Amino acid sequence: MLKANYKMNVILTTLLALLLGVAGCTQLPKTGNQFASGEAASNHAAEPELTEDLLFNFMLGEIALQRDQSDVAAESFIQMARETRDPRIAEHATDIALRARRFDEAEEAIGLWAALEPDSMHAHQAAVALFVATGELDKVRVHAERLLVLEPETTDKAFMQLNKLLSNHADKNAVLKLIQQLAAPYPDLPEAHFAVSQAAWVDKQPKLAAQAMQQALELRPAWEVAAVHQGRILQNLGKDKATSFYEQYLGQFPQANDVRIAYIRMLMDEQEFDQGREQFQKLEQANPSNPDIALAIGLLSAELEDLDNAEKYFTRAIQLGIEDKNAVYFNLGRVYELSQRDAEAMQAYQQVEYGERYIPAHVRYAFLLSKQQGIAPARKYLQAIPVTDARQRNQLLMSEAQLLREHDDFQGAYDLLDAYLQKHPDRVELLYDRALAADKIGKQDVLERDLRKLIQLKPDNAHAYNALGYSLAERGEQLPEALVLIKKAVELSPDDPYILDSLGWVYYRMGDPKKGIKYVKLAFDTRSDPEIAAHYGELLWISGARQDAEKIWQIALEKHPDNELLLETIQRLMGRP
Repeated sequence: MLKANYKMNVILTTLLALLLGVAGCTQLPKTGNQFASGEAASNHAAEPELTEDLLFNFMLGEIALQRDQSDVAAESFIQMARETRDPRIAEHATDIALRARRFDEAEEAIGLWAALEPDSMHAHQAAVALFVATGELDKVRVHAERLLVLEPETTDKAFMQLNKLLSNHADKNAVLKLIQQLAAPYPDLPEAHFAVSQAAWVDKQPKLAAQAMQQALELRPAWEVAAVHQGRILQNLGKDKATSFYEQYLGQFPQANDVRIAYIRMLMDEQEFDQGREQFQKLEQANPSNPDIALAIGLLSAELEDLDNAEKYFTRAIQLGIEDKNAVYFNLGRVYELSQRDAEAMQAYQQVEYGERYIPAHVRYAFLLSKQQGIAPARKYLQAIPVTDARQRNQLLMSEAQLLREHDDFQGAYDLLDAYLQKHPDRVELLYDRALAADKIGKQDVLERDLRKLIQLKPDNAHAYNALGYSLAERGEQLPEALVLIKKAVELSPDDPYILDSLGWVYYRMGDPKKGIKYVKLAFDTRSDPEIAAHYGELLWISGARQDAEKIWQIALEKHPDNELLLETIQRLMGRP
């Protein structure tokens, strides 16, 4: 009997050690404190007594974790946290509840953790993340305020991260009010005004955004990041205000390269080319040996379709010894390709040896190879590109499917994606591409099934809603549902011209061409794509504006003489190609 008691004591001691070390299993960051201080510390100054109930909950929780029953584990460890008042167990319970997406239990565990360790940054960070995820901004404030005062030396960084943390909350005005409340005690902190400005901008209040950013700049005049943001805000309020700001700021801080680049972009957008070139010259003269500035000028030139200058500055960036040559060679390849210098483009793409642009560069090489030697060697090249993860594998599969589609082998594209998805059904990224291929070979059932599944799995995928809605509208089926789907796509991506085109098209299919023209024109004004041009012309034609329709089609034909939808539309309505 004594021997048995001794063995039991050893077991209990071991379990107690395990129990007190559960925080070591957690995936959340550590607080850095073994125990809380003050009143919380007095609540667990002694080690928790290992009762039968405590032992049972510990064993139940550990077994549940091993069996991936995180809901059972969460309940067990939260019960332990209630009994022991140990912050380490509360932290562990928080982690389990969050991973199980049991938000009620997570809130209780976090509340206990924060009460036991009121100075724990990680406890309050977890609370803020939870309440942002659940949309409870009223509960965010107390923890956010605590975070701002816990480490005064990082308060500025905390304010700079606030908008990113709260960006997913739907009520932008509520976010603005919360950030204003948090910023109020910090009138002399530039970052607090910056945070208010960003929140006001997202809430579509540019005047308030400009006022708050001006306050930030008054406190820190040389803060270039704030000046760039201010220029963009003022541009929304009027070109003259933005121009005046840029000129004044650059007169005071002529070495503010990022501000000057933002100014150049605005001038070019406004077609003030002479002033833009003058600013280009000042930027180059002030930084003749800076490869990063050469790259910036090259990128801006490419964006403005000034391909000669883009090539010049990309080449100069390489000559000046820029560190990330891969980025430069990729962009140089794009310039050569747009200039129809395919051999030079292929050579540039092959200079990309690693990094984020490695796969895109070699995919472009394969597409150019297909133009020279046909699809077979291009596919072989794509299949030989080494990959490091499933994301890159998916990227190459989608590229190969696109290559097949561009060569009108829609069945081949479908078979390629279908075979892979049969083996790897969890690769939801490929569902959209299989749906596009299915549409081309008449498998409307597959298209609809894949897109509905994608919407279910990725409810924020605007293109899935748009593709399904447009497909239904094209077939003249379930038009009310098609309208609902496309409106959802517009809600998710309001500035996408292809989605606006779909919205106009479904209105036309529903018998309202006047409203249809409104949205298709908006799409065409944003992007003169040949398929948008085909739709715009058709709506003008059936509305009686036939000369306007012919002008739209003629402009589109000059740039895209082989576009199938454009040619089919013209032939169907005019009776000639």
